[in-house]
Amino acid sequence: MDWARFSQELEAYLSQLFGDSVKISKVRPLGAGEKETIREGLKGFGYGVPYFIEFVVNGKTHRVILETMRREGFGHDHFSDRAGILLWQHSCFNILPKHVKSLDVGCFTVDGKLKSVGNCEEFFILTEYVSGQLYYYDLDRIRDTGEYTSLDYERCLALSNYLVEIHSKKRDAPWLYVRRIRDLIGHGECIMGIIDNYPRDLSYVTETDFVEIEKKCVEWRWRLKKKVHRLSQVHGDYHPWNIMFHRGTSFTLLDRSRGEWGEPADDLTALTVNYIFYSLQKHGKLAGVFQKLFNSFWGNYLNKTHDEEILEVVQPFYAWRALVIASPVWYPHIPLEVRRKLFNFIKNVLQTEKFELEKVNSYLEA
Repeated sequence: MDWARFSQELEAYLSQLFGDSVKISKVRPLGAGEKETIREGLKGFGYGVPYFIEFVVNGKTHRVILETMRREGFGHDHFSDRAGILLWQHSCFNILPKHVKSLDVGCFTVDGKLKSVGNCEEFFILTEYVSGQLYYYDLDRIRDTGEYTSLDYERCLALSNYLVEIHSKKRDAPWLYVRRIRDLIGHGECIMGIIDNYPRDLSYVTETDFVEIEKKCVEWRWRLKKKVHRLSQVHGDYHPWNIMFHRGTSFTLLDRSRGEWGEPADDLTALTVNYIFYSLQKHGKLAGVFQKLFNSFWGNYLNKTHDEEILEVVQPFYAWRALVIASPVWYPHIPLEVRRKLFNFIKNVLQTEKFELEKVNSYLEA
C-alpha cells in the first residue's frame, strides 16, 4: 500500500466527514490488545481487515478504526455481498445497547479516493476506537493458569444478564425469523458456508459426516422455522473475540452480525460453546471453572427469562458454532482430540430432542 497517498486521501475524507481540516498523526494495521481478530496460537482467521487511525481536528485528538472485508469465501465473494454487510452494520451498530458506534460507511473509488458511498469500488466501515481487553484473554488465563477470581463469575453473569435484557425485546415479523433460520443453514458464514471451507481429506471428519450433519440441520430448519414467536433482538456473533471488557464488568460489543432480529439461541450458543471449547483444551471435558461458568451463564439466563423452550432449539446453533471452532481454517492450532470431541458434540446434539445442560460431557463422547 502507498501509505503517503492513503494518508493524503484519508485526510481529505475525514475533513469532509468532520467538516473541518484534519491532520493524520498515525495510521497502522490494528495490532494486539485492541480490536483483535488474529492471535497466534488459537484463532487464525477473521472476516475484517482493520486499521487504527489517529488524527487531530479543532485541537482534539480522535482515534477510529477503518475496516474493510476479506473477499474470500463465507458469502463475501461479490462486491455487493460486502457492501450489504457494511451498510447493514452502519445502520444497526448504533441502536444496540453497549455496541461500538459506527461513524460512517464509505467506499474506495476506482482512483483510490475515499468517499461516503458513490462511485465506489469497495466499501469500508469506520467505527469509534474502544480500548480494553477482549474476553478471550480471561478464558486464556483460566485455561493456562487455573486462576479464577470473583470477577470471572461477575463477568459471566453480566454477559448473561445482557442477553436477558436484549432478548426481552420482541417483534412480530415471521418472515425475519424464517430467514434467520434459513440463513443458519445456508448462509456463507453459517453451517454450509463453514463446511464448504473445510479442507479435504481430514482424519477426523469425512464427506459422509458432513452430508449427515447437513441433512440433520435441514430437518432442524423445518422444525425451527415454525417457532416465529421467538423472534427477538440479537447481537448475532456474541463470542469472546467480540466482547471488550473495561474495568470490572463494564464492556463494549463489537461486530454485530447477520441481522437485527433472530433466535436468542444464536447468542447463547455463541458464548457458551467457548466454555466447552476451553474446558476441552484443559480437561478433555467440561469440568472445573469452565463448567461453573457454563452452568452459571445458563442458569442465570433461564431463571430470569423462563425460556425453557430454548433448550429445544439450540441444537443446530450449537452445531454451527462447534463447526467454526473445530475448523482448521479458523482455529489451526488446537489438538486433534479436541476436534474429534467437537464433532462428537455436533452429531450428538443434532440427535437430541431437548438439550440437557447436565449431559454435555456425554454429548462429547462418540
